[in-house]
This record gives sequence, C-alpha cells and structure tokens, in this order.
Amino acid sequence: MFENLQDKLNKAIKTLKGQGRITEINVASTIKEVRRALTDADVNYKVAKDITDRIRDKALDRKVLISVEPGQLFVKIVQEELTDLMGGEAQGINIKGDPAVILIAGLQGSGKTTFSGKLASYLKKQGRNVLLVAADIYRPAAIDQLKVLGEQVGVEVYSEPENKNAVQIAQNAISQARKTGKKIVIVDTAGRLAVDEAMMQEIEAVKRAISPTETLFVVDSMTGQDAVNTAKTFNDRLDFDGVVLTKLDGDARGGAALSIKTVVNKPIKFISTGEKMEALDVFYPDRMASRILGMGDVISLVERAQQAFDEEEAKRINAKMRKNQFDFDDFLSQLQQIKKMGNVKDLLGMIPGMGKMIKDLDIDNDSFKPIEAIISSMTPKERQRPDIIDGSRKKRIAAGSGTNIQQVNNLLKQFDEMRKMMKKMNTMQASGKLNKMMR
Repeated sequence: MFENLQDKLNKAIKTLKGQGRITEINVASTIKEVRRALTDADVNYKVAKDITDRIRDKALDRKVLISVEPGQLFVKIVQEELTDLMGGEAQGINIKGDPAVILIAGLQGSGKTTFSGKLASYLKKQGRNVLLVAADIYRPAAIDQLKVLGEQVGVEVYSEPENKNAVQIAQNAISQARKTGKKIVIVDTAGRLAVDEAMMQEIEAVKRAISPTETLFVVDSMTGQDAVNTAKTFNDRLDFDGVVLTKLDGDARGGAALSIKTVVNKPIKFISTGEKMEALDVFYPDRMASRILGMGDVISLVERAQQAFDEEEAKRINAKMRKNQFDFDDFLSQLQQIKKMGNVKDLLGMIPGMGKMIKDLDIDNDSFKPIEAIISSMTPKERQRPDIIDGSRKKRIAAGSGTNIQQVNNLLKQFDEMRKMMKKMNTMQASGKLNKMMR
C-alpha cells in the first residue's frame, strides 16, 4: 500500500536531512520533488499544488528556519498536511434508528458485496443485531455471494430472488427487520460497469424510499483518479455520507485516498484490504499519513490483534509458555489467530521501519499453508512431544503434508529454538533479570 509514494516522498525529504537549516533554495527543490511524488501517485494536480504550497509556507516559517533539525520538522509538517488532506480525524457511521439503515452504493467490481459482509461482521462484533439485504436484482451471483458471506459471519441475509424491484426488496427487508428485532439493516445495491442514468435513477429511488441513516460509496482504490471522478458523479446525485476505499492491499498508488476528501468533501470512513471478513479498518487520516511516510501504524496493529485474539485462549497459551509446555497445537492455534488479522505484508508494514525492508518481498498468507500441513500431519502425541519425531516419522509427516523432509526439519528446528527462547525468558523473569532489563 502506497509503496511507490512512500519511496518518492522519503527521497524528496532526504535532501533536507543533514542540512543545518531550511532555506528557500533547499526547500524549493524538496517541494518540487514532493509535488512530483504526489502527482505520480495519481493525486489530483490542483490538490497536489495546494498541499505543497502550504507545506512550503510552513517550512519557511521563522521557527523552522532557525531549527537545527530541519529534516525532522519538515517530515512533521508533511505529516500534518497529509492528515488534514485526508480529513483530519476519523469519522464514525450513523447507526441511530429503529432500525438504522445503511445503503451501500458503487460501481460493479468495486467490492460492494464483500464490504457489506465485512461491515456486517464488524458491527456484529460490537454486539449489534444485523440484517444483510441482497438488493442487486441484475447479478444473480450477487445474492448467492451475499448469502455465503452472511453464513461466514453469522448474519442473516434477506433476499427475494424472483423480485426485480430493488425499492420493494429494500422496503420489505426493513419491515422484516422490525418484526425480527434487527437493529441495523445493510442494503447491498446493484452496480454497473460504468455510471449510467438508469443506474442513478434506481439508486436514487431506493434512497428516497428507505431514507437511510447512512449512505456509503464504495470505490476501488486501484482505479486512482478515476475513483475520485466517479465518487464526485455519485455524490452529485446521491449526496452520500462517506467513502469506503477497497483493495488497498493491491497495486494502489494512493491518489484516491489523498484526493477524494478535497474533491468530494466527504470523509473516508473505512478502508478494506484483502478478501477476509476481518480485513476492514476504520480510516484514521493521521495513522495513514504516518504509514505513507514510512513511520508505521502500531495503534492499528494492536487494535487488529485485540479483535483477532481470544482473551481466554491467550491466557491459556501464556500459562503453558510460563510452564515451558508450549506445543505444536498451541503454535497452530496462534498461527490461525494471526491469519485472522489480515494480509501479513500489510501487518508488517504497520511496524515502524518495516515497510521499506519488506517492500520487495513477496509475502503471502499462503506461505503458512506448508507449516499448517506439516503440523496437521503429526499425531496428537507428536504435536505435544516433538522430540519423539525420528527419521521414519519425518518421512511419514512429509508425505502426508505434501512437503519434503528438509521442510519438516526446518520447522522442527525453528520450533525448538523458539521453545528454548521462551524457556530462557521464563528463567530470566523468575530471577528478576528480565524486569531489570525492561527498566
């Protein structure tokens, strides 16, 4: 996410690092490179010019001119301006009403249906009683897709496959929600391959009929500036409440995220990465600005971990680790919890300084599959006592997991090293050395 933009901004700012102070000459060349980085990322030219003009004016302020660390102060100025550009602060969604109705709009292929499932999962985890509504009357697969997603997240899906009236379906769904005590209704509407009049009239009619408490426009961030133009067209007709950026884990240059708030004057409310139902985040402009500048986003990483990890399971694992009883069953459980947090490369990118280190690495969640297969091919006794795994057992495990003996050996070695490290930390903690080191 934003890798190219991050590289170019860092190169531009690097010219100021090591300078004794900011001058009009060195700031002018840096601003020129920052503007070029933004336009290369498909940011609207006027938006790029406005923000770089503001950065220049702040950088040439007298307090900055006398600074002995111009590079750091310039980064701070850029971060503040990027934060303001993307909306300043996070915006929540309106879920007041009985029921609260959330209307989802966007072009076909933008990820509307997947986002509807993710949003249902997100709200359900907050203890909300949610109903998903399949109001896409043109794409039969959309109804089936929403039903599959609803089943995954444990949320009921309302549909009328034979009814070709989207307004009627939405109205009937809201009536059903009132009868069954559902507090939030998420209406997934039809998309088109391009903006057309018939589509606009239909979505306008649905909005008028159900008076949603929140209308969200879903846009594919990989389409760059086209995404911003589409959002403007929709907003002129629908006057939506917020934007959802999807596919931010793809080859997104970042132009949509950086331009959309200024052009449409509506906040980005959610960002979506990957297909997993857990891969949905509230959009925090300040955190995104930090990530763009390669400063990481530890807060979001911790929040994802809190959502993915079961507290009781964590206590159980911690107790086993303290007793040096951590086994392959526990390791597999932890692995599956990590996978729930989302794309691994995206997670690593949230750690300060890691983005640059992993940008050229091809890290895929599928890389866990051989490990899971090897552990699954072990007997319960082998998982609890890896030390009993001899040559013949390794052959059987390799054959059963579709791997080779070398991969099995590597996993056993890494696991043994990890257990030794845990044992060492427990010994240090018991002797008080760990507390001294932490202090």
